Amino acid sequence: MDQREVLASIEGDVERKFSLLTPVNKSWQPSDFVPDLTKESWPQDVSEFRKAAQELPDELLVVLVGSMVTEEALPSYQTSFNRLGSIRDETGDSVNPWAKWSRAWTSEENRHGDLLNRYLYVTGRVNMRAVETSIQHLIRNGFNPQHTNDPYNGLVYTSFQERATRLSHGQVARLTRAAGEPALGKICNTIAADEARHEDAYKSFMSRVFEIDPAGAVLSFETMLTRTITMPAHLMSDPEDEGLFACFSSVAQRLGVYTFADYIGIMEHLIEHWDVAHLKGLSGLAAEAQNRVCRLPAYYRKRMGSMEKKLPPLNQRPYPWVIRRESTVSRA
Repeated sequence: MDQREVLASIEGDVERKFSLLTPVNKSWQPSDFVPDLTKESWPQDVSEFRKAAQELPDELLVVLVGSMVTEEALPSYQTSFNRLGSIRDETGDSVNPWAKWSRAWTSEENRHGDLLNRYLYVTGRVNMRAVETSIQHLIRNGFNPQHTNDPYNGLVYTSFQERATRLSHGQVARLTRAAGEPALGKICNTIAADEARHEDAYKSFMSRVFEIDPAGAVLSFETMLTRTITMPAHLMSDPEDEGLFACFSSVAQRLGVYTFADYIGIMEHLIEHWDVAHLKGLSGLAAEAQNRVCRLPAYYRKRMGSMEKKLPPLNQRPYPWVIRRESTVSRA
């Protein structure tokens, strides 16, 4: 079976995973988490909301804004998914299960950026014009996940990234609660729960590919891991801050929001989940790919210390997004 036939054969599995998506009329919406400006008590509600946010460290806001900017670049991710050969939406309103999944998944993801954007706007802690400029730059710059429009590669990428975003939003929730801001902790945990459902779906799609075409699946898995899974916002830029993405990534590493160890842990999780070490009947290039994939986590763990030493220092100058206060994170 070629890729087109394999993906067509699992359309029933895709339809069954619609159970992981919440019906729209039962879904949470961004307005559920911020003060309701239609209420007479809105001035007091907003004041209380803003008061809690004043306790958030600047560096945590940098990570939060970076995550929000990443989520807001959803048009690029939808476009990328729609380039994946056999699973693309040919008409824009196709009833093919893959096309319906893509649109439904996007509709859930769309709320994440909206919610974080609204939260940050109400807090008054960030320069929203600078944030909005970064969003526009990122969408304009584009997004290249290096999956070369190969659907197997794309499913590996989305499996990896959904888990990565679940972990990072969960870590931000932990840090914000520790900083005394439970409202943001609830927001980030809610988004992380969405990402966990999406992770489940994409991993299951790729599991079926491994069952039907183990050689093709393991070759794609190796291709994506050896290229390094690029972060969705790696083309983030701002004319006022060169190396904006590197700055965001460095702060996220230092705060423990998303680290080299997390990256390696996701790699190990997917290798175990897809039982790559025990795939049967592989030969030639596929068998070689199987061996290389299983050795990669150990290779990266050996390099992790040197990679951490190469992290750029936290920015000594003001971040373009944050209305700066004295830093609350050690720069040691």
